[in-house]
Amino acid sequence: MADAEEMARERQGSGPLAGVKVLDFSSYIAAPYGATLLADYGADVIKIEPPHGDAVRQYPSTLETESRAYVGLNRSKSDIVLDLKKPEARAVIDRLVADSDVLVHNFRPAVPERIGLGWERLREINPRLIYCSVTGYGESGPMRDRPGFDQVLQAMTGMARCQGTEEAGPTIVWGSVVDYYTSSMLAFSVASALFERERSGRGQKIGVSLLQSALTMQSARLVWADGETAQVDRDFRSLGTTAIYPTVEGWLYLTTTADHFWHAFCEIAGLPELAHDARYDTTRKRATRSAELVPVIAKALMARPAEEWERLFGDRVPSAAARGTEEVFDNPQVLAEGLVRTFDHPVLGSYRGICKPASFSETPCPAPRAAPLLGEHTREILAGHGFTDAEIQDLAGCGAVTWG
Repeated sequence: MADAEEMARERQGSGPLAGVKVLDFSSYIAAPYGATLLADYGADVIKIEPPHGDAVRQYPSTLETESRAYVGLNRSKSDIVLDLKKPEARAVIDRLVADSDVLVHNFRPAVPERIGLGWERLREINPRLIYCSVTGYGESGPMRDRPGFDQVLQAMTGMARCQGTEEAGPTIVWGSVVDYYTSSMLAFSVASALFERERSGRGQKIGVSLLQSALTMQSARLVWADGETAQVDRDFRSLGTTAIYPTVEGWLYLTTTADHFWHAFCEIAGLPELAHDARYDTTRKRATRSAELVPVIAKALMARPAEEWERLFGDRVPSAAARGTEEVFDNPQVLAEGLVRTFDHPVLGSYRGICKPASFSETPCPAPRAAPLLGEHTREILAGHGFTDAEIQDLAGCGAVTWG
């Protein structure tokens, strides 16, 4: 195992956030993955877990030894186990905070003060600290103390009803879309606060919530003009003929929103008579008359397999064969962009995973590392923050810290 000095050198790395130190006290998806995005950009992220670990470590997984979700959500972090219920943990918190730039947590609003992580206390220790609190519903209002979860927010904010149909009822969008959008808002907000700190020298508190994210990602729906009824259709997802269609082999997503896409589709699909038909010559007309157009399109697409249509449409008509997640790993475009790499994990061994959310020409991001084991770096992190061997043993003896 690397010593503290070697770990520090490794974590310095490169990338636009190189040198930024982040404490990640969060669990589940939204906040931890937001901290991971900061790590992707070069930040040194220390994940602080309770003795039982992040709840995601216990998620069902087809991997025998690790949680697939945890491994995917927590790359490039170091890990320390700290029992915040122990009074001795306060000294560890204070020393970590004094030496950090950013702190991320997703405790409910009433919890941080109780466990020594309140904003007012920590800003006294480090006035330059960027303190990011991720909640379900914000820090005020009647729902402030409720636990927030992705699918709950989808149901609450109209997403499930918009996604569903009258026959099937409301439908959840699986894949934790609200969580992941919240992760992006976290990383964006922290980077903005770091930029502002360069001008003012001051830290600040950031509030990010699943509710804010669920509404922000629906800004095109959430427009209510004077005089409109509550029942007006605010969803534009279908645009009439846009859909996933069955083919002779597989399924094909197809959109013909713009007129030039529609003309190209009609030419390639063998429907030239429709290209300039006055009944269908605008996006709105095609949407209005979708009931008569969709069966015609569906019949034409049954002539070939989905992947063949995808090749034929090429860059003239936006389309994609509906593939399995496993096919992403060897997709030529994904590989050309260098979006997948091989990781070495102490328990899993070798695995492939996503490696970068963006590219920077002048400050390339560091190579990502595998997600850490529970408490994998506890001793190294403590030593790196000035704790002596005797102090570390005392902290372990009282149960304030543990290591893998």
